[in-house]
Amino acid sequence: MNILKKEVNRDLILSGNMLRAIMSIAIPVVINSFLQTMYNLTDTFWLGKIGTEQLAAINLVTPVQNIILNFGTGITVAGSVLIAQYIGARDDDNARSMANQIFACAMIFAFACAAICFVATPGIVRWLGADGATYGYGKIYLQIVVLDMPLLYTINIYSAINQAQGDTVRPMLLNFLGIIINMILDPLLMIVFDLNIMGAALATLLAKAPSAVIAFYSLTRTDRLIHLDLRHLRFQKDKMLSILRVGLPTAIGGSTMQLGFLLMSKNVYVYGTQAMAAYGIGNKVNSLITLPSNGVGSAVATIVGQNVGANQYERADSGYKISRNISIAFLFIGGMILSYMPISTAIVGIFSGDAEVIGMAAEFLSIMAFWCWTNGIYNSTIGLFQGTGHTEVTMLVDASRLWVFRFLTLWFCQSVLHMGVQSVWYSVVVSNGISAAILYVLYRMKIWKKPAFKKSGKNPR
Repeated sequence: MNILKKEVNRDLILSGNMLRAIMSIAIPVVINSFLQTMYNLTDTFWLGKIGTEQLAAINLVTPVQNIILNFGTGITVAGSVLIAQYIGARDDDNARSMANQIFACAMIFAFACAAICFVATPGIVRWLGADGATYGYGKIYLQIVVLDMPLLYTINIYSAINQAQGDTVRPMLLNFLGIIINMILDPLLMIVFDLNIMGAALATLLAKAPSAVIAFYSLTRTDRLIHLDLRHLRFQKDKMLSILRVGLPTAIGGSTMQLGFLLMSKNVYVYGTQAMAAYGIGNKVNSLITLPSNGVGSAVATIVGQNVGANQYERADSGYKISRNISIAFLFIGGMILSYMPISTAIVGIFSGDAEVIGMAAEFLSIMAFWCWTNGIYNSTIGLFQGTGHTEVTMLVDASRLWVFRFLTLWFCQSVLHMGVQSVWYSVVVSNGISAAILYVLYRMKIWKKPAFKKSGKNPR
C-alpha cells in the first residue's frame, strides 16, 4: 500500500497537474514548518511572561543552535535532492541505498556535535557578550537543547526521505505530535515546576523523543519504497562523494549565514536587552509570515529534483515559475496587511508586556512585512537550484546575503546615517531584496540547467 502511494506521488509530480502537485507538497510543508516554528514561539511566549532577561537570553543563543543545525541540514538537503533524482529516474535501488548513506552520515554528525557543543557552550555564550543573569540563562538553555540533535536529525531524515517521494503529510503529522507535547510541557515545567528557562529547554528536548522513535520505526519498515536496512550501512564511495558535492555547499552556506545571524545578534545586543528581545520577536513572527514561501520552495526542490532526474527540464521550469508567482502574490497581500502598524503592534504584544520592546518589535515587523514579497523570489529560486543539485549557488548567495549585503547596509545606516537600532531593521530587508534579485538573474542565465553531478548507475546490491 505504501509503495503504491509513492508511485501515485511520483506520477503526479512527473506527469500530473502541476498546480495540484505543488499544493500537495507545499501545504503540508507549510503546516509542518509552522509546527516546527511553534517550538521556539511557545518558548518565547512563556519566557516573555517570566521576564525580559530570559527572552533576551534565548534570542541571543538561538543563532548558535541554528549554526549547528544548518551545517547538518546540508546532509538532509543532499539526501532529499539525490533521492528525488533517483526516484525521478525510476532507480529505486539506488534511492534506497542513498537513504542509508544519508542516515549514517547524519547520525555521526549529530552525536559528535551534541557532545562538542555541550562542552563549548560556556565559552560561546561568554563570547557573545552575555553577562550576569543573561549569561546564566543562555548557558543553561543552549547546553540542554543541543542534546536533542540525534533526535532532531532522525526526524529530519524521515522528513527528507518522505519529501523526496512527494509525501509531506506524514512528516507534518509527526511534528504535530511534537508540538502538542511541547505546548503541554512548556507551562508545566516552566511555571508549575518553576524550572524557568531550564523548563523551556527540557520541554523542547523531551517533546522530540516520541517523534524520533516513531520516525526511526517508520524508516526501518521494509514495506516502504525507500527504507533503511541497518545491515547495509557500509559507506559507498560514489554516493559519499555525491553527498559531499551537494550537501557540503549547503552546509557551509547555511552555517555561514547563521554565523552572520549570530554576529547580528551581537550588534543588536549593543542596544540592550530590550532591543534584543524585540529583534527576536520580530524575526520569529516574520518567520511565520514567510512560511508559505518556504513551503513552496521545498515543493520546488522536490518537483524539480524528480523532473530533472527524468530529464524533463521544461516541466521543472514550469513548476518553478508557477511556484514563484504563487509565493510573490501571497506574500505581497499578506505583507501589506501585516505592515499596518496597529496590526503589527497587536501581534508582537502577544509575546511581551514591555512597552519599549513592543514598540521596537512592531516597527521591525512592519518594515519586514512590507518587503517580505521578495522572499517569494528568494525561496522558490533557492528550491530550483537545490533541486538541480547546484547548491554551490545557494551557498554563495546565502553567505553574501549576510556577510556582504547585510553588514554593509548595517554599517552604512549606523555610521553614515546614524539610524541607531533602525539600522538593524533596514539591513535585513535590503539584504533580502538584493539577494532575491541576484538569484533571479542567475535563473535567467540558465545555470540550473547544467548538470551538477553524475548519478551512480551501479546497483547497490
